[in-house]
Amino acid sequence: MLTGLSFVELALLLAAGVALDLLLGEARRWHPLVGFGRIAQALESWLNRGRRRLGRGAGAWMLAVLPFAALAWWLCAQAGLVLHAVLLYFCLGLRSLRDHTLPILRALEADELDRARHLTSRIVSRDTQQATPSELARAGAESLLENGNDAVFGTLFWFLVAGGPGALLFRLANTLDAMWGYRSERFNLFGRVAARADDLLNFVPARLTALSYVVLAPRGGHARAWRCWRSQAPAWSSPNAGPVMASGAGALGIALGGAARYAGQLEARPVLGSGPAAAPRDILRAWRLVLASALLWLALAGAAALVLYWGRHA
Repeated sequence: MLTGLSFVELALLLAAGVALDLLLGEARRWHPLVGFGRIAQALESWLNRGRRRLGRGAGAWMLAVLPFAALAWWLCAQAGLVLHAVLLYFCLGLRSLRDHTLPILRALEADELDRARHLTSRIVSRDTQQATPSELARAGAESLLENGNDAVFGTLFWFLVAGGPGALLFRLANTLDAMWGYRSERFNLFGRVAARADDLLNFVPARLTALSYVVLAPRGGHARAWRCWRSQAPAWSSPNAGPVMASGAGALGIALGGAARYAGQLEARPVLGSGPAAAPRDILRAWRLVLASALLWLALAGAAALVLYWGRHA
């Protein structure tokens, strides 16, 4: 393995990191990713100017990501196994997905529309000031399904590949894509390397996430999830979000995507999935699908570790 750890050790540490995330949730103070975001903002303000912005963006990406990944690698080599699990805990966002989306459902069920709009605005970049309950439900479900890959499965995948440093590198790259990976005048050149790096790191995990949604679709939804993935994902702007969201929407039997307003402009997006428009309870259904998929990955990693362990000690 790239970490020098056995797969059995990685599987045990994977379970420990997920358990810490579900037990403790997101760190309320001194969260490393929040501090990283401030560093990224400072780098962007310093370097995103003048000419050669593509090269400056590439340099900024390397300055932001590589030193921290190298430091994590060195610290894990010195500190041993525990630090791998701690790094995974800080990089995972499984429980935080629940903690940020289920309150939207509760607000909608209580007819607290203004509160639901405010809560939704904290997790999506689209305008929510005039959003209807159905639009808020759609935004919440989309965020859950997409971040089921970005905040959960991609992190788990790269942890199994390269331990805690691998999970950290993935999450830092994903954070930079979220901050810089826009096709706007400001970021089109500067953020291009960040966007492409995230596309590359997410390519395999996104398709495994989409496959997980197909496998775990409620009864009758497996074929629909597969069909939506294969037919609808190519039309989506993101090569990795498309398979994940199309598969998830098909699994749940609801329609996601469609028009949404960003910075005052209505953006026409392809429709994903098949069925009625998302309803508030679909936020809970999407969360359960993400959670079940994470548990499936844990079970598969554990089963593989047991097979390897028995094979070596038979």
